[in-house]
Amino acid sequence: MDSHNFAKSLRQNMTDAEQRLWRHLRAHRFNGEKFRRQQPLGPYVVDFVHFGSRVIVEADGGQHNDPDYDAIRDAWLKAQGYQVLRFWNNEVLLNTTAVLELILKAISLAPLSPDPSPARGEGSETG
Repeated sequence: MDSHNFAKSLRQNMTDAEQRLWRHLRAHRFNGEKFRRQQPLGPYVVDFVHFGSRVIVEADGGQHNDPDYDAIRDAWLKAQGYQVLRFWNNEVLLNTTAVLELILKAISLAPLSPDPSPARGEGSETG
């Protein structure tokens, strides 16, 4: 399965913790910030990403039983300029406010990434 179909499958089968986070992060509800969920990045699919600050949020449950794989994955993402925040599912479910405060702190402290695409009408000059 390619990464886009895999991401689509993950979006359709989110854990309770992912659903709870998404209720807060979606549609600019979280302090007006834009997040994407189950986003392919290189060879991986991340749970949530804020591209402006390059912050990734991962909600980890029983499926994350290979710390070596997670370390390799996190190292690759960090090499691409991302900060990875990991929370256990029970943290998200039992202490949602504290988790959201940590996410807000991370995105507010991160330097803003330049927009990789020029605005409409800007960019290459002709003539």
